[in-house]
Amino acid sequence: MIDWQPLQLTFKLAFITTLLLLVVSIPLAYWLAYTKHRIKPIIETLVSMPLVLPPTVLGFYLLLAFSPSSALGSWLDEWFGLRLVFSFEGLVLGSMLYSLPFMVHPIQSGFANLSSSLKEAAYMLGKSRRTTLFKVLLPNIKSSLLTGIVLAFAHTIGEFGVVLMIGGNMPGRTKVASIAIYDEVESLNYAAANAYSFILFAITFAILLMVYLTNGGHLKRFWQ
Repeated sequence: MIDWQPLQLTFKLAFITTLLLLVVSIPLAYWLAYTKHRIKPIIETLVSMPLVLPPTVLGFYLLLAFSPSSALGSWLDEWFGLRLVFSFEGLVLGSMLYSLPFMVHPIQSGFANLSSSLKEAAYMLGKSRRTTLFKVLLPNIKSSLLTGIVLAFAHTIGEFGVVLMIGGNMPGRTKVASIAIYDEVESLNYAAANAYSFILFAITFAILLMVYLTNGGHLKRFWQ
């Protein structure tokens, strides 16, 4: 028998992270797609860093930044009673930062590939920027939104280094499936490790296959 708690925690983390990333990434991707500001390359670099940065590096600096002994961590604890180190909230923050490019890049690509006439026509009809975004642009990049949601969700499920560094290994609080697999391998309990691994593999494979079958053309263009 395997402990289902790490799997439940993993999918809870992936769901919350993906939902919050969607809220954050839409305005960020919109700005990156259309701005000509000179700091755009810097922002794009920061957003893309998790693609090449070892997750333990990001996790280490998050651990330092939000440790109760740091100025920021002490301030959050004193004023808001919020401890991000070794907590589920910390896992969410670390997961958001590490999965950010997987949500932002597809949405940014979707905005950039839209015809500029769509925005211009909406503005000529007196639509506000907000109305144009939600009523005109977003409905025309549904495939990009779906791609970002699926990639961010799947990527969060497979995280290890970031969640281990900032969350540790606390059963019921921060012990997600990837850490449970590591624990079982260290204990030479390969049967349990295989069970966790197969469940994650099967679920992520099914999700990605469904998206490729319904939206494969866009995924191919994104990765090309």
